[in-house]
Amino acid sequence: MDDVRNAIAENPTRFLDQLRVLMRERQLAYTTEKTYLHWIRKFIRFHKLRHPKDMGAREVDEFLSWLASRRRVSPATQAIALNALVCMYKHHIGRDLGDLEFRRARPKRRVPQVLSHDEALALIDTMHDPVQLAFQLLYGSGLRQAECLNLRIKDIDFGMNEIIVRQGKGGKDRRTLLPGTLKNTLEIQIGRIRRLHQEDLAQGFGEVYLPPALARKFPSADKETGWQFLFPSRNIVADPVTGVLRRHHLHQSCFRKAIKKGLRITKISKHVTSHTFRHSFATRLLERGYDLRTIQELLGHSDISTTEIYTHVLNKGSRGVSGPLG
Repeated sequence: MDDVRNAIAENPTRFLDQLRVLMRERQLAYTTEKTYLHWIRKFIRFHKLRHPKDMGAREVDEFLSWLASRRRVSPATQAIALNALVCMYKHHIGRDLGDLEFRRARPKRRVPQVLSHDEALALIDTMHDPVQLAFQLLYGSGLRQAECLNLRIKDIDFGMNEIIVRQGKGGKDRRTLLPGTLKNTLEIQIGRIRRLHQEDLAQGFGEVYLPPALARKFPSADKETGWQFLFPSRNIVADPVTGVLRRHHLHQSCFRKAIKKGLRITKISKHVTSHTFRHSFATRLLERGYDLRTIQELLGHSDISTTEIYTHVLNKGSRGVSGPLG
């Protein structure tokens, strides 16, 4: 792990830098590292910059209770903050927090925002490739934003008409459908990536990020075409963890900008995010009569109750009931 340490400092003395080294040695995802450090900073600031070594379970309870009562965060957000603090105390400070007694955040059950088919197509039509193709997959395959961005060439199975989602939410793999209307566009996109990859190799680059365990198992896979991202970034940049120059995938801000521009052009007044297209995908399948179990598998939901929420947003009225006026 010497490379990991050297990417930060030889002998880090700042507390947060020491935590970064710990998280990278434990091979946490870079996004998890950033999120954990974010909540640890908030915890320290909440307690007037006291050092975590001088605090313990009582201060953790106070912080998490404040998040629930004053900030009114969701249970998921509170759980992430808890995980960050447990990681810090257990693995870095070496202290067990024991049984915590903080106030739990109350779950908020919201009906998902859904676009009509015409609205979804209108928004997508305002975009340009490769972002347009990415949104076609969000809507046509029910992918999450991160799942779409992390797709590799080898994840597109033209023979089986499937997309393989690797390490989705909860670290689970799954298969979802590949829209037939996108096959030609995907083949064109893959052709562009192959040419771009050859140019990168000729310039001494061409290496792509692989999860550490996979990189150890297949040491030469990082330069294979099949492992290249389906939506590569325009520029080669330094990896924030190792400093290696690589071509990563598109940044998620590209999606936000495309949606903002599309809403302005189409004058659609709904609150739309990348996840709205996934909600719309599930709703379209329900409208076509597919059963909840099938939709659950395609979406990768661990609990059928999560999928059932889409029964409340069908365009037939509440719970699919028609009122006196039709």
